[in-house]
Order: sequence, then C-alpha cells, then structure tokens
Amino acid sequence: MNADKPEDPQRQGLRDRLETVLIHTEKATSWHDQATRLRGLVNRDGYVPIRARLQIEDLEFLAGARTELLRFAELGLRLLDLHQPRDAGGITSDAAHPILRCRSCMWRWPCPTFRAMSESFGTSREEPDTSLPETA
Repeated sequence: MNADKPEDPQRQGLRDRLETVLIHTEKATSWHDQATRLRGLVNRDGYVPIRARLQIEDLEFLAGARTELLRFAELGLRLLDLHQPRDAGGITSDAAHPILRCRSCMWRWPCPTFRAMSESFGTSREEPDTSLPETA
C-alpha cells in the first residue's frame, strides 16, 4: 500500500502556470527606474515617444503581463474573501478583543494564508511588513 498520494493534476497545473509566470517575470527587465524619467517625456497627446531594446524575455513578459496581473488581482481578492476573521465564539476575559479565527481555514487570526498575502502584497518589496503578530 502506497502511503504517498499522487499529486493532484489541477494543483500541479496551477503550480506549473505560476512558476512559468514567475520565471518570465524574473527574466524580464525592470522598468522601475526608467519610469520616473519617462514621465517627464509625456507629449501633449499623452504618449512617450521612446525607443527601447527589448530582449525576447521582455517581449514574452509584456505580451501577457496585463492578463497575468488581472488574474493575480482576482486571485488575491478571492483569497481575501475566503480568509477573513470571525469571532471564535469562545468565552473570553476580554470582551473588547475576542479571539478571532479565519472563517475558511479556522487558524487563529491572522491565518498563514493572510500573513503570506500581507507579506507579499501589503507593503513594498523593499520594506517587509512587521506589523502582523506571529501566531501558531
């Protein structure tokens, strides 16, 4: 009897897709530093006439960037809808601060899913969010 269950094909497919997006994103050139400089070049029609040398990785990233960002935003909103606090319903000595649990996974709030999302999306990538308490 094999105790290891085979990987769920839907989960594996989603993981493969996310890893592909991550690889394309990491290979593409960041425009963060150039964006500030380019804002000053907007013409009266609202465009920036530029010339850029793009590598194939940049083109692959740009081709799907809008769609991927929309999908990630939708995913984030759906996860936030699923993972939100609710009163655990127990007796507490501090009625003003009841014990909260995630309504989806039932971990103490903030749950690991919410903490991971908050760490990834809550602040800029350079400044890690340290405002959330660590819970077991």
